Amino acid sequence: MRLKKTIPKFSIWIFLTLIFVPGNAFAASGSMTQVDSFIKSVITAITGIAGLVATGFFVLGGFKYITSSGNPHNLEHAKRTIVFSALGLAIAIAAFVLSSIVTSLATSAFGS
Repeated sequence: MRLKKTIPKFSIWIFLTLIFVPGNAFAASGSMTQVDSFIKSVITAITGIAGLVATGFFVLGGFKYITSSGNPHNLEHAKRTIVFSALGLAIAIAAFVLSSIVTSLATSAFGS
């Protein structure tokens, strides 16, 4: 009777041990240019997504501005939406430019 209670606990312990005990880790064979191109691709994709989101907020802010009907609260909210979307787009573009500069400096300093 006691054996029936310990077998499930033991099998769960073995299962968790097999999952969480690391196996052999082998280094991937890749060059620095592959890592560099991957990072550039990720940064370009994130900047593109930020541009799309900023464009959407520009359209939303413009729509709110047009439909505010002279209501000062709605008008101010629409202006803030446009200003903050421009600020977010400027930050995304600045991050893209800065990462490109850092990448080119690192490539020239450490080689490709």
